[in-house]
Amino acid sequence: MIKKFFKSFIFLPLILGAAIFLVVNKVKTKPPVEHEELSYPVKAVEVITIKQIPFRARALAFGNVEPATVLKAKSEVSGKVSYIHPKLKKGASLKKGTVVLRIEPTSYKLTLNQSQAGLAGSQSTLAQLNAEEKSTKRSLNIAQKNLNVGMKELNRIKSLWGKRLISRSTLDKEEQKVLTLRQQVQDIQGKLSSYKSRKAATRAQIKQSKSQVDQSKDKLGRTSIRLPFDARIGTVSVDKGEFVPAGGLLFEALGVQAIEINAQLPTKQFRPLVSGLGKNSAKASINLRSPESVQAALSNMNLEARVRLVGDADDAAIWDGKLVRLSESVDPTRDTLGLVIVVNKPYNGIIPGKRPPLLKGMYTSVELLSPAMPTLVLPRKAVHQGRVYIVADDNTLEIKPVHILYQEGNMLVLDARKDSHLIGKQLIITDVIPVMLGMPLKAIIADDYQKQLAKQALGDSK
Repeated sequence: MIKKFFKSFIFLPLILGAAIFLVVNKVKTKPPVEHEELSYPVKAVEVITIKQIPFRARALAFGNVEPATVLKAKSEVSGKVSYIHPKLKKGASLKKGTVVLRIEPTSYKLTLNQSQAGLAGSQSTLAQLNAEEKSTKRSLNIAQKNLNVGMKELNRIKSLWGKRLISRSTLDKEEQKVLTLRQQVQDIQGKLSSYKSRKAATRAQIKQSKSQVDQSKDKLGRTSIRLPFDARIGTVSVDKGEFVPAGGLLFEALGVQAIEINAQLPTKQFRPLVSGLGKNSAKASINLRSPESVQAALSNMNLEARVRLVGDADDAAIWDGKLVRLSESVDPTRDTLGLVIVVNKPYNGIIPGKRPPLLKGMYTSVELLSPAMPTLVLPRKAVHQGRVYIVADDNTLEIKPVHILYQEGNMLVLDARKDSHLIGKQLIITDVIPVMLGMPLKAIIADDYQKQLAKQALGDSK
């Protein structure tokens, strides 16, 4: 037992020392550890090139259709309705010049006949006066010759009287004869002088008679009511055989050549249309106190107006309009500005079931587009809290601030003067999560998206 313990005491330190030696030797002879360098993975992103593209500012207004021309026909004479056109009914369409209604003309024909008779009488009187005047002038000429002959005879008698070859009574008789002839001349001259005033009075009577005839003809003409334009008929207020007073309402006619839309547009949407986006844009400085300034500004803006029916997505149902007037004030409740848009020939190109005519009361949208001009336009999804993600020259992520003028649908319009340094840069349009400055990127050019953005900037939604 003692021998076994003694042997264990001797070999245990030897075994422990050998083990320590082996461990130390193993550590010293082990090859060094290879260190692996870690880095961010390269992320693939879609990009487009930032550049100025043709852009059209646009705004959307809404309003109801109203006819540009509305005729509320009223009777200009009183009488019984003797004729109504069979198509004079609500909703019917009639051509310009169609006689749609007549008022009994008999009494007006009688009045016209009386006026014409009075005119004929006055004209006959004037003709008679002219004839009498000519005859009186001839009588005056004869009387004057007789007087001249009488004067010569009187002078001869006086000469004889001076020689006392004749009696005094003969001289007196000759003087009496000359006085009679002189009186005849004076009477004829007086009668001739009266013709001037008599003819003037007759001419005045003729003028008055002509006025009465014209008035009678005018009243007679007003018994027939013709349409002054191609029209759709609205409300008809009379029936055949009904008596209508002068000024009584007959019917309503709506012009079909043009319609107007009094559309309401938020004032904040009107500003981009007016202000312009570049030095080449038309300046629309409007002086609301001057009608000429307003009209000139509207013309200079050259806005395109596209009219659609609300709720109808069919591209066939689009009408070209024109902005012609601004309302006199802003609606303070809705903060909107009234715009009057005219659409000419709204009944042309009708396609049943697809493109109806623009009828009174239809609710429409009006898209207003400004002329195209080069502008910095970015997709809204590429802007993050006023910043954009750019692929730097070393293919790493770079973050840049931008200056936004306003938003247009899914697009943002930038201030080209402040953000011109971004032109030519590659803009990231895909989501980057997480966002780390300097992370490596692989840019994939999104040509189709860039083309689509260019179409949208011009107002082409296709």
